[in-house]
Amino acid sequence: MTVNLTRIYTRTGDAGETHLGDMSRVPKTHPRIEAYGDIDELNSHLGVVLAMPDVPERFRPWLVRIQNDLFDLGADLSVPHDTDHKRKDRLRVAAEQVTWLEERCDEVNAELQPLRSFLLPGGSPATAQLHVARTIARRSERRALEVEGANPEVVKYLNRLSDLLFILARAANTAEEPLWQPGASR
Repeated sequence: MTVNLTRIYTRTGDAGETHLGDMSRVPKTHPRIEAYGDIDELNSHLGVVLAMPDVPERFRPWLVRIQNDLFDLGADLSVPHDTDHKRKDRLRVAAEQVTWLEERCDEVNAELQPLRSFLLPGGSPATAQLHVARTIARRSERRALEVEGANPEVVKYLNRLSDLLFILARAANTAEEPLWQPGASR
C-alpha cells in the first residue's frame, strides 16, 4: 500500500467537511472523524514519549509499532464497513494486533509488584507522559464506540492499548509510584 502526498493543503475542507476513505463527504464533527482525530492525537503523544530520554530502550520498538498500528486504526475507521463489502484489500485492524498488545501486557506486568492502591498519574517524565497517552487512548476508545458499524477490533485494540500504556508507565517509572490515598486531605 503506497501513499503519495503531493500537496498538503487542498482547500476541500474549508467549508467544514472532509472526505472519508471511500471518498464520501462528512462534516468534520462526524463521530468517525472525531474518533480518528483522537487516535491521531494519541499517536502524537506517543511521539512525545519516544522523544524522552528516560523511556526504557526495550519499549521503544513497541511504541513505534503501536504508532504504526494507530495509523492502521485511523485507516480502518476512515472507511465505513457497509460501503466496503466488495473490497477485500481494505486495511482493517486484525485480532492478531490485539493479541500482540495482550502479550506485551502479560510480559511486562509479570515483572511488576502488585498494586496496593490506584496510582496518581506522575512519577518520572516518561511515566507521566505515558499516563497522558493512556487517558487519550481511553477517550479514543469511547469515540470509536460512537462510530456506527466500526470494526470491533478497533475498540478492542484501544482498550488493550490503554492497559498496556498503564503497565508501561509503571515499568518506566524511576521514581516512587505515587499512590492514591483515599481521603488523605480531609
